[in-house]
Amino acid sequence: MDSDPPFHETYKTLFAATKPLNNDWLAAVAAVEELELPSIDLTRLSLEWPEKERCKNDIARAANEWGFFQVVNHGISRDVLEKMREEQVKVFKQPFQHKCREDKFMNVSAGSYRWGTPTATCLRQLSWSEAFHIPMTDISSLGDTSTFSSSSLHQFATKVASLAQKLAEILAEKSGKKSTFFQENTLPSTCYLRLNRYPPCPIPLFGLMPHTDSDFLTVLYQDQVGGLQLVKDGKWVAVKPNPEALFINIGDLFQAWSNDCYKSIQHCAVTNPTKERFSVAYFLCPSYDTVIESCSSNKPSVYRSFSFKEYRQQVHEDVQNYGYKIGLPRFLV
Repeated sequence: MDSDPPFHETYKTLFAATKPLNNDWLAAVAAVEELELPSIDLTRLSLEWPEKERCKNDIARAANEWGFFQVVNHGISRDVLEKMREEQVKVFKQPFQHKCREDKFMNVSAGSYRWGTPTATCLRQLSWSEAFHIPMTDISSLGDTSTFSSSSLHQFATKVASLAQKLAEILAEKSGKKSTFFQENTLPSTCYLRLNRYPPCPIPLFGLMPHTDSDFLTVLYQDQVGGLQLVKDGKWVAVKPNPEALFINIGDLFQAWSNDCYKSIQHCAVTNPTKERFSVAYFLCPSYDTVIESCSSNKPSVYRSFSFKEYRQQVHEDVQNYGYKIGLPRFLV
C-alpha cells in the first residue's frame, strides 16, 4: 500500500486546468537567495547582567526586524531530536489508509491527520504536504503502538513548550507588557504540535502556501533538506538550515498584542523534486476566550480588541470566501 496521499488523483482537474510553469506566482517557489537567520545562543540567559540583558535585547530586536530567528543551545538534546524524528518518519511511512484512521493508528483525536488543501481551486492554493495536528492534551495521553513509540515525542513536546513560554515572557518584558500573561492564558489544552511531511514533487509547488501563523509564537525543528522561505524587505528569501538550531517565528496574535512591536511575517514551504522533507512545529496559542488587546505607552492602539475565537472564525470565513487568509488587517482600528 502506498504511503503518499493521492495528490495527483484527487487534484487531477487542477493539474489539467493549470500550466504551473508559466505562472508568475512561482517566483516565490523558484530558487531565491539563501540567508542565515539571526542566531541567538540561549546559554547567554544564564550569565550575569549585562550579558543576560543583551541576549534578551537581541531576541526582541530579531522579533522586531525579522519576525524570525534561530536559537542554539536551546536545552533540547540532539538525542531527543533525533529519536523524535525517527518516530516521525515511521509514522508517515505507514500506508495512507492507516494514517486516515489516526484515532486507532496513533490514539489521537479523529481529524488530526490532514493533507493537501480541500478548498483549493487552483494549484496556487494547493499545499503539497501531509501533517498530524496533535493537541498537547493528546500528547500527554499518547501510548506506544506497534508502529509508534511516544516517549521521544513526549520529551520534545514538554521541552519545546517550556522554551516557547520562556521566549514569550522575554518578548513580553521587552515590549513593556505583563510577562505572566502567557502562563495564565496559554495552556496545554490550547497549544499543539504539527508533524509535517513534504513528499517529493515533480513540479515546483508550495509544500505549504504563503501565510502567517495565527498564534503567539511558533517553534520549528526542521531537517536539512531546506524549503522554508520568508519575506524580508519585500522579497522572498530562503532560510538556511542549521542542524543545531530551532527556528522561532512571531505569530499574528503577538504582533497585535505587542502593538506592532514584533512582526508576524509571511512565510511558506516549497517542495523538493527528489527529496522528502520533515519538520515539527509547536504553536503557542491561547484559549478561545482570551482577549487580545493592542496597546502601548508610546503610541495609539493599531488594532481593536478581539478574542482568539473571533480571530479564528474570521480567518475561516475568509479562507472559505476568498481562498486565503486576510488576517490582522481585518482588525485594524
